[in-house]
Amino acid sequence: MTVQTSSDPSDHRFTMPRLSFRLIFGLGTLGILAILGLFGSVFLQDPNALAPANRLQFFSSDHWLGTDGLGRDLLARVVAGARISLAVGLLVAAFATVFGVILGLLAGYFRRLDPIIMRVNDGMLAIPELLLAVALASLAQASLTMVVFALTVPQIPRIVRVARAEVLVLRKSPFVEAAYISGSSRFKILTRHVLPNLVAPLSVQVTYVCAYAILGEAGLSFIGAGLPANTPSWGVIVSENRTFFMQAPWTVFVAGFFLTVTVLAVSAVGDELRKSAE
Repeated sequence: MTVQTSSDPSDHRFTMPRLSFRLIFGLGTLGILAILGLFGSVFLQDPNALAPANRLQFFSSDHWLGTDGLGRDLLARVVAGARISLAVGLLVAAFATVFGVILGLLAGYFRRLDPIIMRVNDGMLAIPELLLAVALASLAQASLTMVVFALTVPQIPRIVRVARAEVLVLRKSPFVEAAYISGSSRFKILTRHVLPNLVAPLSVQVTYVCAYAILGEAGLSFIGAGLPANTPSWGVIVSENRTFFMQAPWTVFVAGFFLTVTVLAVSAVGDELRKSAE
């Protein structure tokens, strides 16, 4: 995805990524998961309904993906987990992008703010992402809000660096200088001329943030620092059933498969966006 400038500095045209197998796979998989997550509860069982008599049941007509150690339907639980994982991925990507772009615009365009913002930014980048996420998640009771916050903060510095690098280049571009000479305010220059040109490079980074958030939520939930134990998250499902791995390995593989395919789909979309931006 590339941005082309014309004689009109506000005229921004985008080249959409070409249709390829990877892009079709990525978008198709994410679309199916989104539909299942939104409407799966209409035709599936309650993901938290206990049935001890059916515990660790293999695939059957009543339970297409089997049941877990408490007799809960795994298909219903992984479908509910898809809704949670996609919501976390989109929310983290959105919040990290908004705050990262704002800080990147300020750091790249205003020289006095650049050293302050970037020193703090570099300090946060020096902390391992998962360690920082675990520390932030432990500040309050486990909840979806806390997980999104804990996963968003470590990703903001990466968005800041990408946005700042692009702004430093765009600030010296002819159409930006022309807008400044014509008397446009700094706010108008940033929002009308600079910000639209950040869409192409940031679209790639956003997909990787989304994939990281999906994996991060599963990791936090697996170690007990993420969502509550009664939430059918993919990480919670794997954590709950790891003790039955030797006896009923499908209880772990089902959630792991959905998690792997989802991350691969998001990464495939990101790769295609990267190729079109080159």
